[in-house]
Amino acid sequence: MKHELSSMKAFVILAESSSFNNAAKLLNITQPALTRRIKKMEEDLHIQLFERTTRKVTLTKAGKRLLPEARELIKKFDETLFNIRDMNAYHRGMVTLACIPTAVFYFLPLAIGKFNELYPNIKVRILEQGTNNCMESVLCNESDFGINMNNVTNSSIDFSPLVNEPFVLACRRDHPLAKKQLVEWQELVGYKMIGVRSSSGNRLLIEQQLADKP
Repeated sequence: MKHELSSMKAFVILAESSSFNNAAKLLNITQPALTRRIKKMEEDLHIQLFERTTRKVTLTKAGKRLLPEARELIKKFDETLFNIRDMNAYHRGMVTLACIPTAVFYFLPLAIGKFNELYPNIKVRILEQGTNNCMESVLCNESDFGINMNNVTNSSIDFSPLVNEPFVLACRRDHPLAKKQLVEWQELVGYKMIGVRSSSGNRLLIEQQLADKP
């Protein structure tokens, strides 16, 4: 395939330059090497492609018919090589992900494993951050995207839900609320609760839900 393409390119350049000497210079090969290449091509095709004189080289009828096809073939081949190289370059680099600790430990390892199988040349950089910092990291372009717990209200950020998990109540089996299938927020009033730190994403979600409760 390589030799056939090099011969085709030699044919096109010789046809355009009408000179073995000039064509050899353009191809960066010797004139005898070009002559052998064209002769071999004609032998393989069982047809004469050029009329040769001491001063000029011209295409035969068959050569004129082959020329546009050869140009198109070389063009398509070069375009294919360019696209492959461009695709290879596109699939390299680094992706920075701002992520809350919960996601880092639970589902991110599996997701990154699958990502690495598809894009082995792309490195993933993880910034473990709190809920508020995660959003800010995306806004200031420190991260390419983020995984957060809260719905994003900033219009500058595109938000797509990944998972939807309900809150559940954990209590002793003999607790008055233990037998209930559904516990309303109001029913928790008066009970001592074990909470989470104020910077936690879960804490923020709970406070948002309770903000409009009587």
